[in-house]
Amino acid sequence: MRVSMCRSRPPAVSERPSGGITRSRFGRSLLLLLAWSLAPAAAAPVLDETPAVEGEWGYRPGPGTVSQVTPPGFTWRPTQGIVSYELECGKGKGFQEIAYRAEGITMNVHCPPRVLPPGVYTWRYRGKDAEGQLTPWSQARTFEIAKSAVEMPLPTREELLARVPKTHPRLLMRPEDVARLRERARGDLKPQFDRLVQRCEQLLQSPPPTAEPPKYPPGTVRNSEEWRKIWWGNRTYTIAALDSAATLAFTRLIGGKEEYGQLARRILMECAKWDPKGSTGYIYNDEAGMPYNWGFSRTYTFVYDLLTEDERAICRRVMKIRGDEMYRHLYPRHLWRPYNSHSNRAWHKLGEIGIAFLGEVEGAEDWVWFAANVFANVYPVWSDDDGGWHEGMAYWASYLERFSFWADTMKPVLGLDAYKKPFFSQVGYYPMYLMPPGTADGGFGDLTPERKASSNARLVATFAAQAGNGHWQWYVEQVGGSPTTGGYIGFVRGTLPPVKPVPPDDLPTSRLFKGTGLAVLNTSLKHAKENVRVLFKSSPFGTQSHGYEANNAFSLIAYGERLLVQTGRRDSYGTPHHRDWMWSTRSVNAITVDGHGQVPHSAASRGEITAFKTTPAVDIVVGEAGDTYRVVPTAQEREQGAQERKLLDRFTRTLVFLKPDVLVVYDRLVAKQPSTFEYWLHAVNQFETLAPNSLRTQTGDVACDIDILTPAGLKFHQTNEYDPNPRPRITIREWHLTATTPEKRQQVEFVTLCAPRKASEAPLPKPTLESVDGGYVLRVRLRDGEATVLLPAREGAVLRADGLESRGAIVVQRATPRGRTRVEVP
Repeated sequence: MRVSMCRSRPPAVSERPSGGITRSRFGRSLLLLLAWSLAPAAAAPVLDETPAVEGEWGYRPGPGTVSQVTPPGFTWRPTQGIVSYELECGKGKGFQEIAYRAEGITMNVHCPPRVLPPGVYTWRYRGKDAEGQLTPWSQARTFEIAKSAVEMPLPTREELLARVPKTHPRLLMRPEDVARLRERARGDLKPQFDRLVQRCEQLLQSPPPTAEPPKYPPGTVRNSEEWRKIWWGNRTYTIAALDSAATLAFTRLIGGKEEYGQLARRILMECAKWDPKGSTGYIYNDEAGMPYNWGFSRTYTFVYDLLTEDERAICRRVMKIRGDEMYRHLYPRHLWRPYNSHSNRAWHKLGEIGIAFLGEVEGAEDWVWFAANVFANVYPVWSDDDGGWHEGMAYWASYLERFSFWADTMKPVLGLDAYKKPFFSQVGYYPMYLMPPGTADGGFGDLTPERKASSNARLVATFAAQAGNGHWQWYVEQVGGSPTTGGYIGFVRGTLPPVKPVPPDDLPTSRLFKGTGLAVLNTSLKHAKENVRVLFKSSPFGTQSHGYEANNAFSLIAYGERLLVQTGRRDSYGTPHHRDWMWSTRSVNAITVDGHGQVPHSAASRGEITAFKTTPAVDIVVGEAGDTYRVVPTAQEREQGAQERKLLDRFTRTLVFLKPDVLVVYDRLVAKQPSTFEYWLHAVNQFETLAPNSLRTQTGDVACDIDILTPAGLKFHQTNEYDPNPRPRITIREWHLTATTPEKRQQVEFVTLCAPRKASEAPLPKPTLESVDGGYVLRVRLRDGEATVLLPAREGAVLRADGLESRGAIVVQRATPRGRTRVEVP
């Protein structure tokens, strides 16, 4: 990276006190001027336009992309030595007509303050260094704004900050909202207000402790059970103190007893004594630091009128230190490298601090402006407009619920409606498809195996109300009614209008969340007991963060029971079990090569869903993950000359779901050299061997018959031990089966059939697989008919059977008494 060098100014001419210039000094000055004028000029600054790599947000909008918001957020790689940027956006494919121009941009992101009409645009940027020298213009990138794009301009910094009230309260509400909320507390929201009062009465009787929580004792090992107890314990302790204070302060503000406010004030000032960089400091323990910061800020703004000026000054000093610590950690890094899990809930907590202390703490303006720019330009991180979530269901719920509190503040205080973003127009379909009512499995992602659909109700209810989406409201009512968020936030949300539920009868039962590489194949959205659910992952996000499962992995649950599953239980983040088993390809229904899996826990381990089709009778999804199988040498091995070694040229997995009877899993692998392939399956209970290459597993009253039709001669092994096992407090064990090819080969195809059924039902007749030139012909007897599937083994192969023809495509024909369904994908 090149740092710009600035040409110095010419030397000043020296003058005598009388104003005259001596001949000698005059001569020296002329020589110096001449030397300066002839000296080579320092090079102008140059932009760093290195292409984005894994973990970086990238140049956006990218070439050829279509923006569903107007204006789009513009982002580019920051360049060292550049203090501000200029942005030009031309109409069409050039800059003959400038549609928008901005200068003095101090961040490497920018969202214009006005709407751009639909159409094609081209953008570029350049930088300016501290001496005012400009770089050349960047590469030009052409994009399009869709006709249906949502209007979401970001006001200028001055306008945005001017929207924040000068007085308090200013989180979740404006000062002028207080009278209306008091009236609602006496009227239609009295039941919610009474619950707040009840909680405050409990707190008067038994206030939370406010002594500063402990730091880690010397010698404490990170991630040990002792460390974990303090790490998480300090979080819950902090929330108990400061969220209680916020509850007391809010309730008093909208009509509660004065004693509530006085107790809130006492708790606030006692917590203000805690060391800002101690046990609850953001850097020391962000799990305690983040709730301290939002709890303290909310209490401060709700109880502001009861504080003396000296007490306010103490609070400001505390939050100046804590806010600066967060800001230095997040800015500017988060605007270009936003894929840090915890940072994606820290930035909006910083926004809350900034709003609460705007005009009172130096730097608060920067905190608010930064948070607004994160929202406008680099959020959401783990998804796209499809509404999926790379980190999985548990983190979807946890992180979006926290974000929703910020959204509750942005709208009244900043005038920014978060729910207009296209992502939020789809967000409720993710839990609805992934976890139909009654489902007790959250799919891929950390902390999901035993998650229940009912746990989604509270957040989906919020999204349903904000979006006015009847499908989502139907889901909420099916999984357990319309629970409120509770507390003071639930009271504020009680002002939202009710939504009429709409059953999902008009929706397809399967859905692709392409942006996160997740296909969800269902037979019913009504209830888990009626549903067979197949999940398939091949993600452009790779295996990073909490979405660590290998690409081309699948799982199967049927009629409410987990059958073929992802395995392991997180005992603590990054422990040997979590790191070496759960992040490993071995932990899911996937394939390893010579014992090696995909590059674990890496943004570079990217898969792709290349085809997806859904019909009422047949679903097909295809994923490619060959490039993820690489042996990466350690640092020590690299020093000794070892190089990264790629294992596969191809790993194409196709799922054909003949609803609801049979899941066909067709794998095509081509290795760099002759290799052994290990086919992994995992179940809740032990696999029963019925015949060579035929298995059965059963959970509760649901069974799954499994036939691996090719290759022949596989060597089977199963165990209920993990490698390595979790800590002793995790006692659950699951079963892991490997089917290993008997000899090394460079190319192999696996054809596997999984047939879920009620245990009381008879198994289906055995399928037949015919090996033909160029591939296979699969014939399957179903409960209501039959199906023929043409499975080409090589590109362009011509297969013919039963009146069907394939030229390199997967072709499926299903016949039932109701008619025929034909589906084809490349």
